[in-house]
Amino acid sequence: MAQSSHAVVIGGGIGGLTAAVALHLRGLRVTVLERARSLEPVGAGISLAPNALRALDVIGLGDEIRDLAAWQGDGGLRTPRGRWLSRTNATAAAKRFGGPLVLLHRATLINSLAARIPAGAIRTTAAASVADPGDSGRPARVTTPDGELEADLVVAADGIHSGVRRTLFPHHPGPVYSGFTTWRVVIPVPGVEFASHETWSRGALWGTHPLKDGQVYAYAAAVVPAGRRAPDDEKAELLRRFGDWHDPIPAVLAAARPEDVLRHDVHHIAEPLPAYHRGRVALLGDAAHAMPPMLGQGGNQAVEDAIVLAHCTDDLAAFSAARLPRTTAITRQSVRVARLDLMTNGAGIALRNASIAVLSKAAPALLLRGFDGIAGWRPPADTGPERNREAGRP
Repeated sequence: MAQSSHAVVIGGGIGGLTAAVALHLRGLRVTVLERARSLEPVGAGISLAPNALRALDVIGLGDEIRDLAAWQGDGGLRTPRGRWLSRTNATAAAKRFGGPLVLLHRATLINSLAARIPAGAIRTTAAASVADPGDSGRPARVTTPDGELEADLVVAADGIHSGVRRTLFPHHPGPVYSGFTTWRVVIPVPGVEFASHETWSRGALWGTHPLKDGQVYAYAAAVVPAGRRAPDDEKAELLRRFGDWHDPIPAVLAAARPEDVLRHDVHHIAEPLPAYHRGRVALLGDAAHAMPPMLGQGGNQAVEDAIVLAHCTDDLAAFSAARLPRTTAITRQSVRVARLDLMTNGAGIALRNASIAVLSKAAPALLLRGFDGIAGWRPPADTGPERNREAGRP
């Protein structure tokens, strides 16, 4: 695609902004359209695995994020009473996957990405839709509150309830309820020291992780019917469900205010799309392959998508071919892991916990094996700042 080409990115989240940076480095003129009033994301953390950090290396951002993030330390899996089912060794995991798993606030990543996009290229309060996906002989057309834009490439990063996806694939059933809801908080918890952990019970889990700025990122999940909400407030709901679990969970709940707690039902795309593109429009992130969060790969896969898309601007069919099989497999694995994590059958839970405890002691590397094909991903060979400079790009 010529360096004078225009790319319109619909959605200013992690995937959309990563795509905008990558396309800008490829020499395209970029416009980002975000329907919200600002890019400030909801108050939640994000984990980035080595695969996503390698993708960020392509746009020269990987080391900055590694410096800003907390490297996930030793921790493990626990029961609600505090017994350790398994212990994780961060050094061994980093050696196996070629780098660390890091944690940071989503706003930190958003701000770092936005800082690399040209001034004036990001428009907020700009809801957008695709009027015409275009083809090889005509540009795509995007409708905005200020009129239409023509684009040589449209990147649809407009989330799990993507309007662009419905336009491109009107007969696709869209996302389905994953069977559980989640809560998340990012707050300071002074004077509390703990090891990163995830704790599993019958149909429920809790995770607690320290961030580099001294705050704590905590999340919870529970199997409930879709659409349920607490009769009072979501902090009270968390206290009812998790208030008697092991330390530091009670301290985190005591420090949280009701307004700090975010709750969202989880949905995923169970039936894969036939492609991640049509005409001059490409879908990425949750718009293409929303998945349960149990592998922590939703944002990571959006970052991968963005880097591969910048590599395939002249051949969106190649983008679909590269991304659809991988993300479909990871989505299905995430669904399986969610069922295991949130199991409700008592006998199954006892067998699961016993198996994890035995494997953790006898062959700890086996617990990491399922992540090999995910964390070991590497970007296409001809991307990155070094190659861009060789080609005369910024």
